[in-house]
Amino acid sequence: MSASLVRRGLELLSDDVKVKKNKKPQQTPSSATVMELVGTKRQGVTRQVKRLQGRLGPGKSKATVKDKRIKSAVEEFRKKQRESQMSVNLAYFMNTDYKATDSDTRKILNHSSGRQSRNRPDEPAHKPKEEPSLFTEEEFEQFQKEYFGRTVEQKK
Repeated sequence: MSASLVRRGLELLSDDVKVKKNKKPQQTPSSATVMELVGTKRQGVTRQVKRLQGRLGPGKSKATVKDKRIKSAVEEFRKKQRESQMSVNLAYFMNTDYKATDSDTRKILNHSSGRQSRNRPDEPAHKPKEEPSLFTEEEFEQFQKEYFGRTVEQKK
């Protein structure tokens, strides 16, 4: 390609390509320039001017959470309270002499359990009592002697 063609191409492309210049930080616009942007309605003009002025530059709102580090209440507590209280608490609860009576515990459990059947504890199953034998040991021994001629089992 010839140099003239290259120059001609650069001239045509120069309109599309813009050189970035150092921009000055935007300042908050003065109230006179902002008044041109505000509508002609009289109601709420000052509020609208303040809103438009506060958008740009150093006066803009900095109420963001982006750079803030959220402090945990637990971490703050641990910083202030270095010593663990677990051993003291365990010693206190292990040394208490008071023990609630069974009736009190049953009352508490009945009161705190819900009314639905799934919240009710299963009632303990009643063990069937062994029925007393109709025959006594002496009658068994007598039967063994008569039938076998001797006592099969020895008493322990």
